[in-house]
Amino acid sequence: MKLSYEVIIVGGSYAGLSAAMALGRSLREVLIIDSGSACNRQTPHSHNFITQDGVAPAEITALAKEQVLQYKTVDFVNDLAIASKESDDGFIVTTQSNIKFSAKKLIFATGLKDLIPDTKGFQDCWGISIIHCPYCHGYEFRNNKTGIMANGDRAFHLASLVNNLTDQLYILTTGKSDFTPEQRQKLNKNSISIIESEISEVIHHKGYIQKVVFGNGELMGFDALYAGFPFKQHSGLPASLGCELTQHGYIKVDEFQKTTKEGIFACGDNSIMMRSVANSVASGNLAGAMANAELTKEQF
Repeated sequence: MKLSYEVIIVGGSYAGLSAAMALGRSLREVLIIDSGSACNRQTPHSHNFITQDGVAPAEITALAKEQVLQYKTVDFVNDLAIASKESDDGFIVTTQSNIKFSAKKLIFATGLKDLIPDTKGFQDCWGISIIHCPYCHGYEFRNNKTGIMANGDRAFHLASLVNNLTDQLYILTTGKSDFTPEQRQKLNKNSISIIESEISEVIHHKGYIQKVVFGNGELMGFDALYAGFPFKQHSGLPASLGCELTQHGYIKVDEFQKTTKEGIFACGDNSIMMRSVANSVASGNLAGAMANAELTKEQF
């Protein structure tokens, strides 16, 4: 096994594999380190990604990995990157297996970790019928009874989008609602009800919601819930190396996916607000190309 590369990519899902393809096609020596814990691993189908609409996420990843590894300068290791530091010639990444790899450039495609409440049923339904994005999931639940578990501006924004997909729409604020008079007027005009009761449980069958149980004991049938849970970076390595985060908790990058730390790029969910397979692939492709451009500038 080689220990030294031009680029190490931490994270081997859509963004990481896309970055690796761009680099492999430029004959760069690349190592992908991935632990196999993609955040959408229990989502049954991926959507809104042209040529792959409706395909299971694992199938997309498997095909992408097969194609990327056709480029002989790209290696893949199933391991977890647990530490990283700067070196005289770039960076050193240590894995859980206590192997140290070095590279001139780093690309973090490490994703986010959703902080899902311990409310019964939430985790089981996440990515299946408790969903985050109308573009990724909304069409499949069109014309169905749908809840938006949010409050204030976020709930209003989601309601405006989802309202086009169903006329059975409710906002579940799980506490006192917080809307301006103008927002309430528009919600009322579109017959969108507001429910302020806390949610105590989601009754489901294999991840598909059947009923929502409220704290007051009331049960209400739903087919889908939109929810925007808090999140944190899946990996602490970028921050440990000095990469700045935005006020919303994403890795701060410029228009070329370059972080605030020289020699380090980030792509995918860890650095873009629009979480989708298509956006992850696009940002990964750009990160790979820009890492190659830096290497070219330094070596030419």
